[in-house]
Amino acid sequence: MRDFDHFLAIDWSGAKGERHKGIALALADAKGGPPVLVEAPPRGWARTEVLGLLRDELPSNTLVGIDLGISLPFVDAGAYFPGWDESPRHANGLWELIDRICANDPHLGAHSFLRHPEATRYFRHSKDNVGDRFHLPDAISREGRFRQAETAQRAQKCRPVSNFNLVGAAQVGKSSLTGMRMLHHLKGHLPVWPVQPIPPKHPTRGSLLVEIYTGLAAKEAAASMGGRGARTKLLTYADLNAALEGLDSPPVAQIGEIDDHSSDALLTAAWLRKVHKEPERWEPRTLTAEIARVEGWTFGAF
Repeated sequence: MRDFDHFLAIDWSGAKGERHKGIALALADAKGGPPVLVEAPPRGWARTEVLGLLRDELPSNTLVGIDLGISLPFVDAGAYFPGWDESPRHANGLWELIDRICANDPHLGAHSFLRHPEATRYFRHSKDNVGDRFHLPDAISREGRFRQAETAQRAQKCRPVSNFNLVGAAQVGKSSLTGMRMLHHLKGHLPVWPVQPIPPKHPTRGSLLVEIYTGLAAKEAAASMGGRGARTKLLTYADLNAALEGLDSPPVAQIGEIDDHSSDALLTAAWLRKVHKEPERWEPRTLTAEIARVEGWTFGAF
């Protein structure tokens, strides 16, 4: 059983540019109290600043949850990129490939990967620009390919979007690719569950990073309150505090409106604190060692 002193939730962004209002960080203390936002620089967080925080400034024994896909579909086709001879064989190799191709992209951007003559073929870039390998030849769904963790999310009434889909407000493909660059740079500093092994010296202590899906946290908070306030985007402090109540968390003190990135981070930090000791969160029924190695998993998805 894992035991943590702090819980850091990160709402991530794959948008162009250096600084992003769409990145929010919130911290919850195992001792209790409401979750609190980590103060952002005046023009918003830079992805490189978040990387620096995770490498050098992270509070001891912290469970970090970040809202992005830590890998791409592999199991459905036996490869991330079927037909491309550079397709890696595991998630660590995928992170390295993306970072290498994007080495000259500033701000941990992933533009070069999406424009790579081979990689570009696997993504839906716009309504009128769909790569010829976005769909598998025998694919039934027109939504693109999904990881096993995303299939589990669907069974929990969530609606994940394929990481190969770059279209629409709900798409997470760009944020996932930029996030994978960061994960590559965290190697040796912060283990990523379940892709990388937990250091054997202190198997029940020490900081760890997991993939989160903020919509799952919101749904579970609503369900614990009998469905009251059952929404995945919380745009007022009143709605946020109602959801926090469902997670047995004290409310935050503010009133009025709140942006959805901040509310997502605050709610999910409290959710991580509440559910992290539940064994089933760490032992999903369909998670195998091979799936962990190539696709990773979404913490909390059964």
